[in-house]
Amino acid sequence: MAVLCGLVLLVPRAMAQRPPDQDPIDISHDISMSWDRSALPGDIELLPRQTILAYERALTLSYGQLYMTCSSSSDSASGSCPESDTGELPSGKSSAIPLRFTEQRSGMEIDVEAHGNLFRIAATAACESDYWATTPRPLWSSSAPECNFLMPAGTGAELRVPPSELEKLVAGRWTAHLVLALRKPPHQQLAIYSFKFDFTITDHNAVSIYFPLFDQVTPHVGLNLQYDPIAQTVGGRTQLDMCLYDGLGSQSAYLGVTVRDSGAQPPGPSGYSVWHLDGGNDATQRVDYTVTLDHNGSSLPMRNGVEQLLHGIDTARLRLVLLPGMTQPVFCVPTPLTLETPRVPVSTKRPGYYSGDLKVELRVPTVTP
Repeated sequence: MAVLCGLVLLVPRAMAQRPPDQDPIDISHDISMSWDRSALPGDIELLPRQTILAYERALTLSYGQLYMTCSSSSDSASGSCPESDTGELPSGKSSAIPLRFTEQRSGMEIDVEAHGNLFRIAATAACESDYWATTPRPLWSSSAPECNFLMPAGTGAELRVPPSELEKLVAGRWTAHLVLALRKPPHQQLAIYSFKFDFTITDHNAVSIYFPLFDQVTPHVGLNLQYDPIAQTVGGRTQLDMCLYDGLGSQSAYLGVTVRDSGAQPPGPSGYSVWHLDGGNDATQRVDYTVTLDHNGSSLPMRNGVEQLLHGIDTARLRLVLLPGMTQPVFCVPTPLTLETPRVPVSTKRPGYYSGDLKVELRVPTVTP
């Protein structure tokens, strides 16, 4: 029994391996990833937990008091955090570093936080059974506890970007560059940590046709018919504001748009018609109109039921909108529709109210309409 107990007591110490001596080194990582917003990745680990930044058994280089700083405490271009040692004590919260991500197509900028902690590494297993302190410390603090009159012999860290922060990024290609300096008191720089991000994000489930004036309801549009008492004619013109969101950050090779007269009766020769509410199927009960689509300054006639391909999406002007059901604004491609009713003699049309149905369909290269 005495032999067995001796073995049990020795197991924990046998498992604890003292970290090797290690001087600080520059770190440079390129993180290139792609995903759809319906399936966010997990934590993006920049420095996995218990990454050793530096360790020295002789305790002559103050590696147990290392900390990180940013180049600015207010500008998040390369990460925003304290520029010098704060001396903060542990608070139980991870350190957060806002980092500016820029969408390459639209120029939109969003701050995404990287979260991290420092961990001191003890000089002896008498202080920590596996040498690693369990208390996380602020990234920018040199504070360190003594144990048996010894300062820690080294410092480790963890740094990650959590999914809750990645969720801030909408469809598009996003880039960012995080730069952190590793220092020791009083302010000596030992190494530079550089992380370059290149994210390509899609949002296939959010592909939509957006009518800004009809946020979450079916548009009801008047043809704006005007009576000319001199010529005894009636005609009109109206525009319907419309914006197309491709779920790809407006970087599709093309967009396919189809406008269809979906009324109960076949349309007239113009391709689109409204009919008198009291019924009837002859020309006196019908008012015909045309549809054109404006894409990047060009007016495109839309034939009933025929798809029109819109090219140059990646260079077209954009519009910032908040789509229904989304928490982040996105850029869509403005493509207003113009409904024009050619003038006809008023005597050829039955007085009263007319109505019809129009359907707009969107097709993008990578998803079903």
